[in-house]
Parts: sequence; C-alpha cells; structure tokens
Amino acid sequence: MASWQPDPSFYPSPRMAAKAPKETLAYVAAFDPDRRTPDAIAVVDVDPQSPSYSQIVGQVDMPNAGDELHHFGWNACSSCLCPNAPHPHMERRYLVVPGLRSSRLHIIDTRPDPRNPKIVKVIEPETIAERAGYSRLHTTHCGPEGIYVNALGNAEGKGPGGIFLLDPESFEVLGQWEMDRGPQKLAYDFWWHLGHDTMITSEWGTPDTFENGLVPEILLGSKYGRRLHFWDLHKRKHQQEIDFGEEHQLVFELRPAHDPTKAYGFVGCVISLKDLSASIWTWYRDGDKWAVRKVIEIPAEPADPDLLPPLLKGFKAVPPLVTDIDLSMDDRFLYVSCWGTGDMIQYDVSDPFEPKEAGRVRIGGIVSRATHPKATNGALNGGPQMVEISRDGRRVYFTNSLYGAIDPQFYPEGIEGWMVKLDVGENGGIEFDPNFFIDWPKGHRPHQVRLEGGDCSSDSYCYP
Repeated sequence: MASWQPDPSFYPSPRMAAKAPKETLAYVAAFDPDRRTPDAIAVVDVDPQSPSYSQIVGQVDMPNAGDELHHFGWNACSSCLCPNAPHPHMERRYLVVPGLRSSRLHIIDTRPDPRNPKIVKVIEPETIAERAGYSRLHTTHCGPEGIYVNALGNAEGKGPGGIFLLDPESFEVLGQWEMDRGPQKLAYDFWWHLGHDTMITSEWGTPDTFENGLVPEILLGSKYGRRLHFWDLHKRKHQQEIDFGEEHQLVFELRPAHDPTKAYGFVGCVISLKDLSASIWTWYRDGDKWAVRKVIEIPAEPADPDLLPPLLKGFKAVPPLVTDIDLSMDDRFLYVSCWGTGDMIQYDVSDPFEPKEAGRVRIGGIVSRATHPKATNGALNGGPQMVEISRDGRRVYFTNSLYGAIDPQFYPEGIEGWMVKLDVGENGGIEFDPNFFIDWPKGHRPHQVRLEGGDCSSDSYCYP
C-alpha cells in the first residue's frame, strides 16, 4: 500500500520547527538598480563545513531586465498541516518570486538540484492585472488555502493595493482576496494569526509616490502609510483600522508571534516626523478589539551635516530608519535593522510589552561606515536591511540594500552590496561570524534572504 508522507520541512508547531536540521543553502534576491541586466536569485553556501562556505554557488537569471526582485517566498510551508484547510502532501519546492517594479511573477523550481534552480513558469503583469486587478507585487506567503501575494497598486498603479491568491499546484491566478476592504487603500506587508482567524496588513504608498524615490513633500505631509488594518481571514472582510497618528510614517514589516495561541505581534515604523526616531509597536488583543502600543523607540544620532546626504543635511542627524524586523521561532528575540545608523539590534521580547536590548552590532551606516572582520573593501555603506533567522534561532543573515530608487537618496555614492551572518548566543547576544562576508558582485544589489527548508518569516503554524 502506498504511503504519502508530508514534506519533512513542514512542522505542526514552531517548537518542532526550532529543532529542524540546519540550513546549508540560502536563496537571495539580487537586482540591477539600473534595470539594464536581468535580476537574479543567487544561491549562497551557508554550510560552515563546506569548502565553498560564504560563497555564491549558483544563480538563476530572470528572463527580462527591470523586475526589481524584492520579497519572495515558498509555494508551500508548515501551514499545509493546518486542520482548517489541510493539504499535507504538498512539497516545499518552488520559490514564488515577484518583480516589484515589473509586476511579473516567476515560479522557480529548486529541485532536483537546489544549487541550480530553474524557472518553470512566468506570469506576465497583464495576466495578473486582468485576473486580480493588481500590480507592483511585493510579498508572498504560503497559506492554508494557497499562495497569497500582495500588491502595492491596482492594475493602473494607483490605489487601492491589496492581495490576490495563486493556486498552489497550477500557479494560476485565482483572483482578488478582499471581499470587503472597508477604508483600506494603501498596502505594504501582510501576515496573520491563523489561530485567531485574523489577517493584518500595513501601509507604504501607491507606486507613483515611491517608484522614483521617497517624495519629501509626501513624507513631511504625513501622506505615506501610518495605519494597520485587521481583517477577518475567513470572511475576507476588513474589521478594524488603527491610525498611528500624523507623526509616524511608513508602518512597514509585520511579525506576528509564531505560537498560534498568542494574539500579538510586532510592527516597525520607519520614521517619526517629530525627531527622526524609529519605533517598534506591539499589536495585541484588547477585549473584543485590537490595540497597539509603542514598546521601543530608537533615537536619531546627531551628525555633521557635511557627512550627510542632501536629504538629511538640514536635520543634522542620522535617522535609524528601521526598515526590517524579524522574530525568532521561540518568540523570544526580535531583530531590528537600522538601515540609517548601521545597527542590527537584538531585543529580548519574552515580555512583548517590555523589550530589553540583548545585543547589538554595527556595520555600514550613512555616517559610521563600519566594517566587518572579513571585509577587504574598506568602509562599508548601506546598512542592515533584510534580515532572516534560522529556525533554531542561532544564525542571523542580512543584506544591505533597501530599494533601487531610495538607496541613492541616503547613500548617494551608490550602495556596494554585501551579505553577512551573525552568531547568536544561547541566552542572547550577537556577534559577526568572522568567516562569513560576501562582497556582492558588482551590477547587482542583494535584498531578501530565504533559507533552505524554511526560516523565521516563511512559515505559519496551527499547533502550539
């Protein structure tokens, strides 16, 4: 009698996922900011026992130039084991890779040779616009019902942005997810609490307000995103909006607790118009409503205007610019990327309302230009940006580019790409792996990292 087994990289609970085998490969989105050569997914050897450790060992090039690969994800993950929509015999095999600028969607097969992935399907922007009414694809998540993809604009590149679904086997575009979007117009990130039947979405702006860089008048006028939206995940209906207030701009990355019994998570706000500080907020269930509370504030650092880009000279300070966050699988440590100052900060968030700093490193930065033990190219620029954590929480990887049109606004000389790894102490604390530094090949800049077999922002779980 035939016996089908779930993919061994699927785990019913985050506790079990934390015991998964160590990753040996990482997949990294790399893009050409000049949009002249095709973007790529690079394959990086992250096995310390390998002779090619800390090297790019494979690459798949996109068929077109100008995609601006940004965020991407797996076709299937541990949510396939959820009891409300089980499909446990799916395989974590395909990377779902959108182009943020092109609105083109690539399906990449990582088997049979994970070091040599191949493109097996390309969904053109016209198809997505016709079937889902969206463009400027940003984030993908594998969910119980299929593959969710969000978009920052409608078919014409205006508002509202939103979410659509792909069939998890055929990769056909099924259509728009929202049944009733309520007041939601802007989009950025999305995640969910499967155990509480709730989706959360955050905000950036419509494509015309960021594709050529941040617009100072829009930023200072508090016209970029500043709200969280809470949805009934099953009914696909908007339930609640929380406005962070005019001071706060660019409410970005969402990281819910991995434990499905917990109804809280963390979101980063890139900048305060009052003092250039950045902040981390905890959302949580408060009676029959959702609420948020600011739990971390990271101040700007005074700086010599001569060392600052034109955008910041008048402020005489370097803003932290928190552009990404990530939460360890045990919900204990939150990692916060400060792309402006060059800090990667580790917070103990065992109490999600009273975070405590547990570790900090500095690399790059608008003024600091801090280096790395293995770097040979002098002062580094860019700063900690896209961050990813191993399932056991002992390794943290990150890259240094934010977005092609925004990079030169803060690093006018052009970002020289790099990727690094941190080692994490058993009870917290972080330090650079002195043997892991990738001086990214010229012509491309690295962005999101995905780890073989899953990581701390790829999967969701239905069992505690």
